[in-house]
Amino acid sequence: MSIWVCGEVLIDLLPGTPERRAVVGGGPANTAKALARLGHDVQFIDGISTDDYGVKARAELLADEVKLDLALTSDKPTCLAIVTLADDRKASYEFKIDGTATFDFDLSWLPDPSVHKPNVLHIGTLVTIVEPGASVLYDWALQVAEFAPIVFDPNIRPSVMSDRDRYQAAVEKWAAISSIIKVSDDDLAWLFPDQPFEEIAKRWVADGAALVIVTRGVNGSIGYTESGVEEALGVKIDLVDTVGAGDTVGAIVIEAMLQDGILSLQGEGLKKVLNRAAAAAAITCSRAGAQPPYKHELTKL
Repeated sequence: MSIWVCGEVLIDLLPGTPERRAVVGGGPANTAKALARLGHDVQFIDGISTDDYGVKARAELLADEVKLDLALTSDKPTCLAIVTLADDRKASYEFKIDGTATFDFDLSWLPDPSVHKPNVLHIGTLVTIVEPGASVLYDWALQVAEFAPIVFDPNIRPSVMSDRDRYQAAVEKWAAISSIIKVSDDDLAWLFPDQPFEEIAKRWVADGAALVIVTRGVNGSIGYTESGVEEALGVKIDLVDTVGAGDTVGAIVIEAMLQDGILSLQGEGLKKVLNRAAAAAAITCSRAGAQPPYKHELTKL
């Protein structure tokens, strides 16, 4: 089955001594890597630069067997994310976006879903808010939705768009065309500060989403469907950082949807998937940077 993951691959500049370390990152790229490490056929869709950072990103994606046949090769520079880790090891980001290959989306090169017929499209993070590419991608996603369900991960970045009203409008627009929405409690707390996240999740389900998953860091995650609510607790580990943890959760959910169908993601079936996702995310959090688990590391789960 062909999985399309669309969004940014960039370079995370992580804190280090004496200099920052350059690590390939970006929420969608992390998700693509996680799915490929689980043994799935993944096409990653983004502009990838010919600069040194782009060469590094391309090499690492290919090393994990992420396919780049549908990606754009560009002479524009790679987007950079300067990462700061708080005392609890949660990451925050400052992005260098303008004029980069990473956000150079155009219908002239985006793949035709009627030709390739993907089984699912995962999209999110910055590409769904950074214009003019975000509008291009939305129109393209509407075409993709005729052939495949959309999995949306807003992955809120207030440092890029501080206007809460605009951010809400963008997220609501994408949520309305998505079958699965994965979002963190921190994302929802910033985006809808006066609303309990349970209300938002249930509203999205009522509006047509088959599943909304709210991740809660060390406290695990909660899944909301028309048939009810399921919860998985977090897995205790020696935390290194949280980079890529949510992206790992998204990959596990996509895997389950493709293997057993979207209707399996409810009741006990959903609870099992959320527990597997919690274990997978814990492995990612035990490593520096976005290093999701390989299939063999999850065989007992």
